Amino acid sequence: MDSPRHSAEPPILIVFSRRILTGSSDVSVAGTAPPPPTPTVQNIRHNWYQTEKQVVVDALIKQAKAETTQVNIDQNSVDIVVTLDPSSSTQHRLHLNLYRPIDPTTSSFRILGTKIEVKLAKTSDERWSDLEAKEETKAPSAPKTPYKRDWDKVAQQIEDEKKEGEAALNELFQKIYGEGSDEVRKAMNKSFLESGGTVLSTNWDEVKRSTVDIKPPEGLEYKKWDS
Repeated sequence: MDSPRHSAEPPILIVFSRRILTGSSDVSVAGTAPPPPTPTVQNIRHNWYQTEKQVVVDALIKQAKAETTQVNIDQNSVDIVVTLDPSSSTQHRLHLNLYRPIDPTTSSFRILGTKIEVKLAKTSDERWSDLEAKEETKAPSAPKTPYKRDWDKVAQQIEDEKKEGEAALNELFQKIYGEGSDEVRKAMNKSFLESGGTVLSTNWDEVKRSTVDIKPPEGLEYKKWDS
């Protein structure tokens, strides 16, 4: 007897295509999923106080959940990120650059109903003047050179205005006295009084050494009035 023959039929390859129904039409899945939206960050308000051994920070946020809260405590910083609504892209964050280094291994935090309490272990008994480190202080600028007025220039300005005689001279003296330093005014007063009005000096270093001599104008003689 002849043995039964089996026809060698090729195997059937079945390919399934995943499709997503969107409205009235269906769209084939292709490529990778779109990236998630960039989260919106809102700052968390906070309070703080300290003892000799630790600094306590209260992050004031309600209804934070452990599974959606991240608290990172480093030697020089604290970073808290809270997502209240997992379906939302909004995150609540508190980041602190600490005033002094702390010991993260003995620091801790608790998630409470109205806040997140963070206890930071100090590395010394120093009292913190602030919670956060301040920005680097800029190097002090070089001291400004004291301003010195050029009185020759002042006199030239008055001369340029073509003011003549005693009025121009009085105006020059008033301008020098009004805008001069304390030493200039002292020199003018001392020289004018001691010389009987014949000398008017602005050089205090020279005038302060001795009494200013009387120097009448050329061709005139100074005589003391006898009462």
